[in-house]
Amino acid sequence: MPTKKSNEILAINGGTPVRETPMPSRRLFDESALKAVQSVFERAWEKGVDFGFHGEAEDLYTQAFVSFQGGGYADAVSSGTAGIYLALKALDIHEGSEVIVPPVTDPGGVTPVVLTGLKPVVADAREGGFNLGAKQVEQVITSRTKALIVAHIGGIPAAMDEIAAVCQQHSLKLIEDCSQAHGAEYHSKKVGTFGDVAVFSTMFSKAHASGGCGGLVYLKDKNLYWRIRSFADRGKNFLDTDFDPRNPKGNLFLALNFNQDELSCAIGLSNLKKLPRIIARRNEIVQMINAGLSASRIVRPVTEDDDITVSPFFHTLTVAADRIAVSKEAFARAIMAEGIPLNPDYKQVVSEWPWFRPHLGAASHTPNAVAFRNSSFNVLFHENYREQDVADIVNAILKVERVLGKQ
Repeated sequence: MPTKKSNEILAINGGTPVRETPMPSRRLFDESALKAVQSVFERAWEKGVDFGFHGEAEDLYTQAFVSFQGGGYADAVSSGTAGIYLALKALDIHEGSEVIVPPVTDPGGVTPVVLTGLKPVVADAREGGFNLGAKQVEQVITSRTKALIVAHIGGIPAAMDEIAAVCQQHSLKLIEDCSQAHGAEYHSKKVGTFGDVAVFSTMFSKAHASGGCGGLVYLKDKNLYWRIRSFADRGKNFLDTDFDPRNPKGNLFLALNFNQDELSCAIGLSNLKKLPRIIARRNEIVQMINAGLSASRIVRPVTEDDDITVSPFFHTLTVAADRIAVSKEAFARAIMAEGIPLNPDYKQVVSEWPWFRPHLGAASHTPNAVAFRNSSFNVLFHENYREQDVADIVNAILKVERVLGKQ
């Protein structure tokens, strides 16, 4: 039965917004992070040596992260972008080779491909999501393809069993970009444990953060780990017991400096202890949003595969375009005007960036990724949202639906 048109006035049209006060601040960097930073100062004062990098804080941080991942090796670096760059360098992929990249990601997740002399080729997403699919990867593999970068967008794991099988079949190196998916699991296995190298951004907005910028490179191959360490620190030969870091004659190769500092590592260690709670609370909030929207005729959450654990970075909702009287983006912007933080039109579709398109090694049309972006928006939130904050999100969406939904 058609619904009756609402007489409510949307905030975007001058009405009173559902939410008139800002959402609560996250305040991830709290007293425990401050105490961790102070401890670095105190240890340095006690020893009479100023802190730098590759010290006690980094050792403790990387050991804790390795334990969280279930074993292996980790290096703390300056950013997730640096981590992708280092992975490509350490894997020693021949210059000019093709690297398959995700259809949806941050520029930092694909730019290192070009800067390492490789040719990026975009694979499309699976239908109904942002993550690339195994079938789409197979469609762009050529004799020149040597590696694949897979990103777990929004904290939803990609179908890693299928993707890893394709990489094994075609002898491709596999790099996991886990920058939006710390702690997510696919078939009870943590993201970052499927490929040759995994990269985690730890910048301030992520579920796990070590400061303004930062990153972790994680892997299980010990020899490859030491290559990462060398490429992250100007080519130093860490395996040579007689190596003198003050004498560059012993360096192994040309390399830059991507070290993470001790202060950031101390913050990272402090925040890593909170990550399980953060993931659990974010999933609770997602479930509350989904429950509140269960009666909606227009807005739906993404349907997830079985046996995965999402580590929500944002929450993606799809819109039935045939049931609204405006565009999807206009619909989402009306929700924003009600005081709800969200991204109305995710611009991270690689094939649409004019500055990047000339560097692509093959046709870059990704219709599945574009179609999903055009039918969805992302709710932005964090673990410190309260029940009333979630209720305001739901009420704002339902209010806009009542006004802009077709009768």
